[in-house]
Amino acid sequence: MSDWMFDVLLFAQEGANGAGAGNGNAQPSPWFTFMPLIVLFMLFYFLVMGPGRREQKRRKEMLSALKKNDRVLTQGGIIGTVANISSDGQKVTVKVDDNVRLPVLRSYIVTILTDDQSAEGEAKTS
Repeated sequence: MSDWMFDVLLFAQEGANGAGAGNGNAQPSPWFTFMPLIVLFMLFYFLVMGPGRREQKRRKEMLSALKKNDRVLTQGGIIGTVANISSDGQKVTVKVDDNVRLPVLRSYIVTILTDDQSAEGEAKTS
């Protein structure tokens, strides 16, 4: 356990014992007992769950903005152009080459590529 955490726990224990100095069997306050757990939960929330929610929101907005003729990258690493979006919006037909069209679930699209990213990806494969 780190020194600062030990100091906080020691301070909390002394505060609880000092409050009940007249009482020989004073119990520490429940607030002081659960304080480290509350602090850890708050850290976990702000460091893990918060950014995850922001990423989910960004991804949902990106997928809802998907339209025909967008260059996309699928989760399988396929780069293509959106040729068609189904009526229910769940499936997307990705045109990879002149006569090659692949049906892909919308949720398997990782990102919409910009012109700079498309040119970079094609340069690496050539």
